[in-house]
Amino acid sequence: MRGRARVVVERGPDRRSIVRELRSQPPLALLPQRGAAAARSVAATVHMVGSATSPLGGDDVGLDVEVGPGADLVLTGVAATLALPGQAGGSSHLAIRLLVADGASLQFLPEPTVVTRRADHHGELHATLGAGSRLRCREVLVAGRNGESSGRFRGLVRVTDGTRPLLVQEQELGDLELQSSAAHLAGRRVLGTEVLVWGEDPAEAVAGDWWSLSPLPGRGCLATAVGSDAVSAQRALADAVAAHPGWSADVLGTAVAVR
Repeated sequence: MRGRARVVVERGPDRRSIVRELRSQPPLALLPQRGAAAARSVAATVHMVGSATSPLGGDDVGLDVEVGPGADLVLTGVAATLALPGQAGGSSHLAIRLLVADGASLQFLPEPTVVTRRADHHGELHATLGAGSRLRCREVLVAGRNGESSGRFRGLVRVTDGTRPLLVQEQELGDLELQSSAAHLAGRRVLGTEVLVWGEDPAEAVAGDWWSLSPLPGRGCLATAVGSDAVSAQRALADAVAAHPGWSADVLGTAVAVR
């Protein structure tokens, strides 16, 4: 299956953010928030919903997100993603491109991705930031379902501030020796990361039980957490985000908030 989705958000004359373009294609549907909750917020909120079983081996899915100058977008998932093997074999691919213009903000908060046995999934996320823009971007990877060994996952996250790279990071699941290493998962099943380019940065790296928060070159920081299950990993990731000097319940109200 080949699918492409796209969302474009602009700032309206009343300073509210407006969804100007919304295109969905199976297996990914984009649904804007409506009703009283949408009316109370100056930011636009869009939910990502799986409209078909995906990613399966052989799938090629792309998502393009553009947030115009001064606009604010919260892009959230509603259910975990299962990466599954396809009947014909082959790998699945998901490419996400985020463009956050000058003075804009984007919170990209998908639900966890579970890499099931025999799956071979490749993920890419490329984010380009304008002057004074803000980004919050989360990824939670689960190495197999409960009692199941992990399939293979290879991922790339690239964040640039204009043309200056802030973060280039590769992640991998499916190698048992690597996952048992203290430099990777330390024998745990879940890896959570969150890029925060949002307000004041920590002066130096800080860490707690199974989490860390490290400044990036230029601006921004990277939160990392591991856990034996998705709940504990997300709790640790929430603790890392809470250690960020620019964190607040009001500004980052859509944080991982499993307490």
